[in-house]
Amino acid sequence: MLATFQALAEPNRLRIVELLLRGPRAVGAISEKLELRQPQVSKHLAVLKAAGLVEVEARANQRLYELRAAPLAQMHGWLMQYRQLWEERHRQMDEVLEDLKREQQRRSHPKPEQRHGRNKHR
Repeated sequence: MLATFQALAEPNRLRIVELLLRGPRAVGAISEKLELRQPQVSKHLAVLKAAGLVEVEARANQRLYELRAAPLAQMHGWLMQYRQLWEERHRQMDEVLEDLKREQQRRSHPKPEQRHGRNKHR
């Protein structure tokens, strides 16, 4: 999974992956769409292939690159663990903030017997 993160950390490779979400593409089509030189795209595709993010298929006289879902699904599962953790922490923080708001309201709007420093039950 580390290879997936490392490959996607480079902005042009991330752009290539986003483009391949729409379907397989040849190097030339990727190059044209992203306005990168073909050798650059080929190098980025080599890194993505080594990370397992793309696979290549020869069709007629061109090679089409297609996104592989497995590494992205693995990354998604890993990230979901942290999402659940942070959602729980945010929920706990919301509870603390609500408690603080109630306490602030209680202090700023005391009951009538508390305003005069007297307690009716004495």
